[in-house]
Formats: sequence, structure tokens, C-alpha cells
Amino acid sequence: MCGIVGYVGNRITSEVLLDGLKRLEYRGYDSAGIALLPETPGKEITCVKSVGKVANLAAEVRKYPELSRMCTPGIAHTRWATHGAPNTPNAHPHCDEKKRFAVVHNGIIDNYLDLKKHLIERGHVFASDTDSEVVAHLLSECYQGDLLSALAAVVKQL
Repeated sequence: MCGIVGYVGNRITSEVLLDGLKRLEYRGYDSAGIALLPETPGKEITCVKSVGKVANLAAEVRKYPELSRMCTPGIAHTRWATHGAPNTPNAHPHCDEKKRFAVVHNGIIDNYLDLKKHLIERGHVFASDTDSEVVAHLLSECYQGDLLSALAAVVKQL
């Protein structure tokens, strides 16, 4: 069963997110990941994912020493595969190509194949086989400087 953790505060974000995911381990999952906003505006979101236990994700996070200092907003997810195999590309969070948006999602997007087809026709390149990645690409396409308006436009399409 999937689990979502989010954090905004003054503590080390990766530590808080990993602790939150560890607390959700009893629910069962096949992969996990975290995404952190950059400390410097205009930089890419940092996204780290792994297959298996949260301990595997923690080992991956340790490969990025800068994450042990970052106190930025972040999201995390444990995934139980519904679309696509349980592998690192299919683990959440999912980002758009420019890594401006990161998305975690529980549930199923019934019309994701149609949405994905139209996004590919408009030049989007997908990194996973999941339905959730469609949301990140739609956000990227709909964003015109107002996140709330972009979210409303995305929700209308889902």
C-alpha cells in the first residue's frame, strides 16, 4: 500500500522524509523515493529513488552529500506497483523533463494512456511506465506562473 510524506521546515529534509517513510514500511511497498526543492531558485529538483526497502533509498541518498544539509520543502513516497514494473524509473516521485515539478500520487489515472499519447505527440519524453508521471508533464505544460491555475487545469484533464 502506497504512502506519502511531505515536509516543510528547518530540519534536514532528507532525514525527515526517510524517517517518515520508515514509519510507513508496515504498509508494504516495492519501491521508494524522495524529491527536494533546490536551495537556489532556478535549479533542478533533486529526486532520488530505489527499489526495495527504505534502507536501500537511504543508501542512495547518502551518495548525495549535499542532501544532508538541505532544509527545503520535500516529498517522499512508498509505491506498490499498479502501472509498470517495480523498478527505479517507475518509483515515485516523478518529475517533468525540466525537473521543475515533482509528483507523488496514490490511485489510478484511468485516462493516462490518452493523456500520455497527446503529451508525447507534443514532444514530451517519459522516463517511466506509470500513470502518475503524466501529472508532472501536464503541470509543466499548464504552468504559466500560477501554480493553482496550473493544478486546476491539470485536474480538469484527469
